[in-house]
Amino acid sequence: MARAKKRLYICVNNSGYEVSLERRKIYVALSDARAERVGHIRIIDESGDDYLYPLDRFLPAELPLATRRAVLQTA
Repeated sequence: MARAKKRLYICVNNSGYEVSLERRKIYVALSDARAERVGHIRIIDESGDDYLYPLDRFLPAELPLATRRAVLQTA
């Protein structure tokens, strides 16, 4: 079974999703081309499950490779 590519995003707006998302927190996003075509992103949220959220609530986290690896190991 192929593993989904994981990307890192920072939540910049959690309005309406205060229980599920924390502002300024780095989240793991799973690739989902269908969701992205309609302006959403699949995020592993505070529950530990993945859900779709509006893409405009996040910014890509551009981190050095060593930092990215460390974040993914703890996620």
